[in-house]
Amino acid sequence: MSLLEIDNLEVRFKTPDGTVEAVNGIGFALGEGETLGIVGESGSGKTQAVLSIMGLLADNGEASGSVRFRGRELLGLPVRELNRIRGADIAMIFQDPMTSLNPFLPVSTQMTEVLSLHLGLGRAEARERSIEMLRSVKIPDPERRFTQYPHEFSGGMRQRVMIAMALLCRPDLLIADEPTTALDVTVQAQIIALMNELRTGMSTSIILITHDLGVVAGLCDKVAVMYAGEIMEYGDIRDIFYSPQHPYTRGLLRSVPRLDTAGKAELATIPGNPPNPMHRPTGCPFRDRCEFAFERCGAERPALRGLPGGHMKACHLEDAA
Repeated sequence: MSLLEIDNLEVRFKTPDGTVEAVNGIGFALGEGETLGIVGESGSGKTQAVLSIMGLLADNGEASGSVRFRGRELLGLPVRELNRIRGADIAMIFQDPMTSLNPFLPVSTQMTEVLSLHLGLGRAEARERSIEMLRSVKIPDPERRFTQYPHEFSGGMRQRVMIAMALLCRPDLLIADEPTTALDVTVQAQIIALMNELRTGMSTSIILITHDLGVVAGLCDKVAVMYAGEIMEYGDIRDIFYSPQHPYTRGLLRSVPRLDTAGKAELATIPGNPPNPMHRPTGCPFRDRCEFAFERCGAERPALRGLPGGHMKACHLEDAA
């Protein structure tokens, strides 16, 4: 049995202007110790998909389908039950650590609260475990840093604090939403290396949400490529990078700057814009931006279907003879 199984997940938001279809029937499975990267442009539904797993959608949001963690259905679970799972079994690193950490409380209070709530540890034991976790994520002088406030840390250090807090209860699943956004490339590399160490050392499964394919290449086992709330392609990291099958995936890979062609060729782009999530087109959502689109693409939505080796894509292209 997989650690996490998602089937036909849909996320909708009711607004005064109509219903926003953020996630449209996605599904995937994550095994023990695996790392899955979910990539795509801004607005593709990546973050809303994982927030629905955690039960953290906005008040006007609603999720349907199935999200099973160790065989237990999470959608519709009472908040009291979800709170026992969040932080202890499933933890999340949010995109902006400065807004995720409470600026009015020292790091010590925020970390020990997690251990007190989920594990019932006393103050001394919680302090010792928190400092040890700060040390494990490479925070220098953790005993002193433990008593400081979030504003006293750099952006990279705050992200390390968030990772330490997420791992305090040794969760089975860690969800990281853009963990390297707004960090310089040196700190990005340090965070990626740190997460790799934690994955191998603690056997934690990871879902990594990002638009940075370089980060995915350095950390993930499998990749799901999302566009307009749907999974366009899914497969092992080597399949996605060396043998992409969907035109959107190929477009994303072509648009990544390369050192070996810097200054020699114009950076490739994907023309057009994603569809309005309040007025989804019929057929393939990528058809208006796809150079290979044909009549069937506008009439029939392609299903995510299997290819050799567990590779999957949602595209009619190979049938266009």
